[in-house]
Amino acid sequence: MHIDPAMAGRVLKLPHTSSLAPANARSSSGSPPCGLPCGRVLPVRPGRANSWPAVATAVSKSRPQVGENAAISLQNLLGLVNGTGQRKPEQWPSSHDDTAEVATAEPPLPGSHEVRPCFPTYPPRNMHRQLSTVDVLEKIGISRHFAVEIKSILDVTYSCWLQRDEEIVLDLETCAMAFRILRMNGYDVSSDSIGSWTGCLLKEQLSSSPVQRTPLFREVQHALDSPFYTTLDRLEHKRNIEQFDAMEHQMLKTPYSPGQTSQQDLVALGAMDFSRIQSVYQRELQHLDSWVKESRLDQLPFARQKLAYFYLSAAGTMFPPELSDARVVWAKNGVLTTVVDDFFDVAGSKQELENLAALVETWDEHEETAGGCCCSSEHVEILFSAIYGSVNELGAKASAAQGRDVTGHLVEIWQELLRSMMTEVEWKESGHVPTAEEYMGNAVVTFTLGPIVLPALYFAGPKIAESVVTGPEYNELFRLMSTCGRLLNDVQTYEREYVEGKLNSVSLLVLRSGGSMTIEEARREMQGPIDACRRDLLRLVLREDSAVPRPCRELFWDMCKTCYFFYSGSDAFSSPDQKAGAVDALIHLPLQLASGNLLSGLDFSDSL
Repeated sequence: MHIDPAMAGRVLKLPHTSSLAPANARSSSGSPPCGLPCGRVLPVRPGRANSWPAVATAVSKSRPQVGENAAISLQNLLGLVNGTGQRKPEQWPSSHDDTAEVATAEPPLPGSHEVRPCFPTYPPRNMHRQLSTVDVLEKIGISRHFAVEIKSILDVTYSCWLQRDEEIVLDLETCAMAFRILRMNGYDVSSDSIGSWTGCLLKEQLSSSPVQRTPLFREVQHALDSPFYTTLDRLEHKRNIEQFDAMEHQMLKTPYSPGQTSQQDLVALGAMDFSRIQSVYQRELQHLDSWVKESRLDQLPFARQKLAYFYLSAAGTMFPPELSDARVVWAKNGVLTTVVDDFFDVAGSKQELENLAALVETWDEHEETAGGCCCSSEHVEILFSAIYGSVNELGAKASAAQGRDVTGHLVEIWQELLRSMMTEVEWKESGHVPTAEEYMGNAVVTFTLGPIVLPALYFAGPKIAESVVTGPEYNELFRLMSTCGRLLNDVQTYEREYVEGKLNSVSLLVLRSGGSMTIEEARREMQGPIDACRRDLLRLVLREDSAVPRPCRELFWDMCKTCYFFYSGSDAFSSPDQKAGAVDALIHLPLQLASGNLLSGLDFSDSL
């Protein structure tokens, strides 16, 4: 059975919307959610649980009925994956990675026409259900297939927000959901209408409420424990699909006319989308594992092997199949920067470090020496060969995608990293204690996010002009992302780095205080700058009038979320086991359906 990777064509029935004309909605300085418990789950009407169904290839006779249209809609939806339609070739996403031989899209059977599920149709001015539909699409990872329809709904919602329409301001759940969805989609909305709801207040309310025995409580508790900026999107999509229970989802109790697509059908579509793309992830990871072995990086005894973690962060955030090249670039350079960082921290002699830095600095000139590459050790030869080969290969692909030569920029990113790493070596050797400004100016580079994120931008879709790459907004996005990540890392790793003789922002703060501040006080002090960088970064990512294309800006946010994922509460990145379950959940394990799930008894293995 072939699954349409777009999962949606062009024919779609929209929910009826307000007759109000949409305002010019987008923000020039959109700010992040603030004063809210989580940005994902907010105070909800009793009985509305956020849980989701799974994909199936047949309808079980024993499954509960949620309306006579459910089975009809599901069969219509399953007709989609049988491939009765054919897209034009240019509409199909594909991978540019020929060497990986990773298929990221599979067209439907020839000679067929396209079938597409449609939005449920609601009565006019039912804003709550319209926003709930958008919420479902976003939470299960298929909103990208309905971008035009979602924008239409949000434009009208924003117009109502500006006019303080009673359908929004008189209902707390609708108001909170509108605020969250509008804000995260770049609309300039104020939290004034929300009131004083905070995470602490919500926890107090829930602790004494009978709602804590319901699925709703579990969802709210999860959102409070794991704010949206600490999670990886694709893991959340899987969790939402697996925990869906149609009988407890209020929206599914609304009757639909025959031929319409219910929320249940949309979630089934999300499950099919997840299952199909998961097989793409598995092939990409196999290719990357082969690359590590071919590059001999697995032969370096000092190196942490973090391929699985870097690929987890790539697939967990840049999950659509057409972003295959971006994921591969992200993961390859993540592996390379980690190995180089380990070489500088624990394995390399001063001579070897200077040799590697000189080879990267001269780049192509190393081939002009008599006898080829002048490497002082086998470790240096393995490292430089891996960097040189990968950067040139990825540079050629990026140049083809961008329509201009960008290999030089990729080389410059690595050169700047090695220079900054050598600066830290010199500080350590001379006993120099940098000021906070000196430390952070160098540390935003040595945190090694440059070679990981910046090359991936060239594979995010849009073409990026050189003037954008050298512009202030691009550099500010990088500074905020790297500062946030660096400080999160410092808070969790100061003990290990102190043993290694390295200073970081926490130990520097204690040192500069003259002993008046403890380590724990310094760690708490760091939280303010961390939060400020995260919020400022999100403002830049969400704002509309930007020189950097939105898909590229989102990669900076993706890495910020990745840093929180690994360093929020502990140094999970250094642990070989702490996030191993997340790797398995996203890449290896199929959807696990709860026994109460509407489609839990079905066989959907053929959906791949």
